[in-house]
Amino acid sequence: MELYIGLMSGTSMDGIDAVLVDFAGTKPVLLASHLQPLPPKLCQGLHGLCQPGSDNLEAVMSLSLAFAQTSAQAVQQLLKAAGVAAAQVEAIGSHGQTIRHRPQWGYSVQIGDAATLAVATGIDVVSNFRMKDLALGGQGAPLVPAFHKAVLSSEAVLNIGGIANVTHLGDKVCGFDTGPGNTLMDAWVRRHLGQSYDKDGTFAASGQVLPELLATLLAEPYFSQPWPKSTGRELFHLDWLDAALTGQEAPADVQATLLALTVESIARHLEQLGVSDSVALCGGGAQNPVLCQALATRLPSLGWTTTDQQGIPGDWLEAMAFAWLARQFIKGQPGNLPQATGAARPAILGQLTKAW
Repeated sequence: MELYIGLMSGTSMDGIDAVLVDFAGTKPVLLASHLQPLPPKLCQGLHGLCQPGSDNLEAVMSLSLAFAQTSAQAVQQLLKAAGVAAAQVEAIGSHGQTIRHRPQWGYSVQIGDAATLAVATGIDVVSNFRMKDLALGGQGAPLVPAFHKAVLSSEAVLNIGGIANVTHLGDKVCGFDTGPGNTLMDAWVRRHLGQSYDKDGTFAASGQVLPELLATLLAEPYFSQPWPKSTGRELFHLDWLDAALTGQEAPADVQATLLALTVESIARHLEQLGVSDSVALCGGGAQNPVLCQALATRLPSLGWTTTDQQGIPGDWLEAMAFAWLARQFIKGQPGNLPQATGAARPAILGQLTKAW
């Protein structure tokens, strides 16, 4: 066996995805998975740090240590469930939690102290994957398309997490963020229903799309920017949405419109890419039947599948990608895809923190 652990927490902040992956064969095999919920105080603090202007150094460092400790708990629970000893694992690929992504200024910040994680688990940690790509003039994102290229065969892969991103696996491989996936819908539901997400899209389904609001939101310049490009909650947050509202809209209608925004921004980018055959879905949005049906209705000529059907469980794909990125680092192999990030060249991504 050739075992690596991948840890991923995305913009949705629903917890830390932890996976144990065996890379001994021709295709990675998921041996065990675990979702470690974020303690409410930690989650609240992280949401606060993600708001532009929230940059208190003591808050950043204390939350970084707390996130690393929670990550260590995820690793320990994962290994216990798999019946695997820490000594059997080559390395952990830890994405950390993004609190600021500013590629236009040359940086992206992920917290989750690697030394704390390495000492707590007794396993070497590869982290800070984005900065090398940024140093080479890239966006530092998306990084998962390189993993898509290595293990999947659909014409396109669509990951609908907090932010949605697409990888085109045709003759000219490329990948980029299309815009909001679940992040605006999640934030709106938290505000109006006190829930972390819109389960099965029922809140959106109870409303009606507001055409004028949708047109206003789609006028956001990001959608018409050429790729490579990447985005995050620094742009797509509730203040951005509130600026387009009159205050008279029914909450369910806004939710329906936000779902339509995700669908339309994805659809337009797939059309621009010339995707005409099959799209494999993954990410939390793939579990939203209202969203999936809306995509199928908007683009009826495409064959919609899932990465699960190709042997890569969609719920765990991004965490598996960071296990793969850790392996690429240890093997001295590039981890980025310049066609996706815009970097000047392929590069070995990450930094190693030894456990001892």
